[in-house]
Amino acid sequence: MNNENGISLIERFCMQDNLECYDPYDVWMTSFGIRVKQLYNTNKLLGFLPAAVVTIWDQFLNNTMRLGYKKQEYPTARAMAALTMLNLYDKSGKEEHLVFAKKHIDWLIAHTCKGYSGLCWGLGFKWAAGDGLDYNENTPFSTHTPYVLEAIHQYVAVTGDLEYVPHIKSVFNFYENDLQIMYEDEVVLATSYGPEKDRLVTNAVSYTLYAYVIFLGYFPEKDAMIKGKIQKLFNFIQSKQRSNGSWLYEPDTPNSFIDCFHSCCVLKNVYKTNRIVPLSGSEGILSSGYHYVKENFYNPDYKLFKRFTLSNKPSIIKFDLYDNAEMLHLAILLRDTDLEATLIATLCEKFVSGNTIYSVIDFFNSKGNKNTLRWAAMPFLLALSAHYKYQH
Repeated sequence: MNNENGISLIERFCMQDNLECYDPYDVWMTSFGIRVKQLYNTNKLLGFLPAAVVTIWDQFLNNTMRLGYKKQEYPTARAMAALTMLNLYDKSGKEEHLVFAKKHIDWLIAHTCKGYSGLCWGLGFKWAAGDGLDYNENTPFSTHTPYVLEAIHQYVAVTGDLEYVPHIKSVFNFYENDLQIMYEDEVVLATSYGPEKDRLVTNAVSYTLYAYVIFLGYFPEKDAMIKGKIQKLFNFIQSKQRSNGSWLYEPDTPNSFIDCFHSCCVLKNVYKTNRIVPLSGSEGILSSGYHYVKENFYNPDYKLFKRFTLSNKPSIIKFDLYDNAEMLHLAILLRDTDLEATLIATLCEKFVSGNTIYSVIDFFNSKGNKNTLRWAAMPFLLALSAHYKYQH
């Protein structure tokens, strides 16, 4: 895909006032889907058959028609659209790119989760995440909020519009007052996924790490405290990296998994934090982690990265755009230009058809999940915009 076609594809999706779309989780948002997921989370033996039936219905029988589903907006899709527009503006200087970045940010500020200490965002739908762990549609997450925070931060940096600074300080209040400490001692700190003492997730800690490095520039009076948290959060991530360079999704849970896109997110957050606050040992983490991902997830026959190296449940998906979009973004940041070029060509060939972006390829080599922005058209477009931004 040449630059002109790539930028045109980005503009088609991101330069819209309405970003409502279907989503791969549509079936799991229905009341029946939620009950099935809760049953599976509680008892995998009893829940396997109902979950399999629902999955087959959704992926093979209803993937095109989307009967019983409805389009909706997703905060991370809006945030990534804003970041994508800011990347294009950095390269093009076109006012329209900045205008749409602002529109998406303003939408996000108007659609924050309610009842918390500061601005914050989550999935926007009910999620049966685990055994006895159910989040409602108003629950904010440490993994989602940083995308909005980064978009506002970049907008302030580009425009100098100080009216948006109070929004960043409001997000800080959420992190300080609503996120919970899962574990802390003199050396390490691990924070929660959501606003309760819910679960210890490696990538969630890495997102909190990156959020605090953004806060650093807005609270000079809290410099020592914030840098202390950054170091302790990083120490936790460093301590949980396994000898082969990988991280378990939930490092203290026996039945956890290792997947591609979460691994990439941890590496991205460490890399971006280290650019602002140098972290001793980060080079080793990045090198071994990146080597693990490239060596263990990559399928040379398809030139794509697979979902899991360690899975805790069956899947009918052969390749997911989300994994490959995050891998592309990571390759761009780490200046792995050969992989960057290969992935862009392969993703455009395998997942893009005209003005349509598919999010999955199943084991029958059929494409599915058409133009589902949250998962994973927007992560792909964001990575593509980063490619244009850093292109020489």
